[in-house]
Amino acid sequence: MTEMREPIESGVPDHVQYLHPLMKKNYGNWKYHDRPRPGVLHHVAHNGDQVWTVRAGTARQMDVYTIRTLCDIADQFAEGHVRFTVRSNIEYMVSDESKVAPLIAELGKHGFPVGGTGNSVSMIAHTQGWLHCDIPGSDASGTVKALMDEIYEEFTHEEMPNRVKISTSCCEINCGGQADIAIVIQHTKPPKINHDLVANACERPTVVARCPVAAIRPALVNGKPSLEVDEAKCMCCGACFPPCPPMQINDPEHTKFAIWVGGKNSNARIRPRFHKMVASGIPNNPPRWTEVSVIVKNLLRVYKADAKPWERMSDWVERIGWPQFFEKTGLPFTKYHIDDWRGARATLNASTHIRF
Repeated sequence: MTEMREPIESGVPDHVQYLHPLMKKNYGNWKYHDRPRPGVLHHVAHNGDQVWTVRAGTARQMDVYTIRTLCDIADQFAEGHVRFTVRSNIEYMVSDESKVAPLIAELGKHGFPVGGTGNSVSMIAHTQGWLHCDIPGSDASGTVKALMDEIYEEFTHEEMPNRVKISTSCCEINCGGQADIAIVIQHTKPPKINHDLVANACERPTVVARCPVAAIRPALVNGKPSLEVDEAKCMCCGACFPPCPPMQINDPEHTKFAIWVGGKNSNARIRPRFHKMVASGIPNNPPRWTEVSVIVKNLLRVYKADAKPWERMSDWVERIGWPQFFEKTGLPFTKYHIDDWRGARATLNASTHIRF
């Protein structure tokens, strides 16, 4: 039989080929690891090999000159092997402890802080922002920059009860995912439709299909084919805007931030959890988003002072209860803040895409 050609796979390449030689040699055969200081990991293999990993914070969206600078640092002060974490930190691997201090000094010289390990605030994960996405009500990368300027010390020091993951999302579709603290933009009004442009700019069946709650349907307005929105169903997600820009949903007054608490992706100690909304209606005020920073810093301050060692934020909230959480943080509580999903079945039944 003729030997079949191996298919060409697409997607993420095999990571093993990029590993540091000692990482590859001792893969899955480590004796122990420790953290000599914040931002530095130390792995020791059973055969005595040692690897030091230096983690530095970077911007998720970087120009080519910044990337070249990071690569030059790897070539000159490390051993040429780097990796990026899921939260956009860069990690340099070296096999000689004497290279660690000069590497940290060079990273600091170029403005890349070393930290984000252990019980610290990790680099904030964020969604695409205005650079790559057409739905955003705000620029998540800008919010991250403003907030990390305020909590910089919590990245470079390991002083939290446990690790703290923060994410930001530009819209309620929330591709930023679950986190101990999640900052999400909310459109609070249905889209405003420019009916004169819909027929020329939009493929109406695509727009109807894009709505996750079946709130959009074709309509005839002023003798022209257009669209209409059932505002009782609309959840103001903004998914209709990309295929149809005349359905404008961004609004300087009615697009607000919300903050969610207690999300968790990992299965360590307890199961993964959804986060819950604890603050909403926060002004979308670029370029510093002061109101968002004030609330997040207060949440971190109270959690740091009140949580027990090794409690994640969700563990802390479960121990003290939501009433105590709102009392300790001073956040106002309304009926909209805690959603236990009991009404989800009725909501999902309103969609043509999900059937029971």
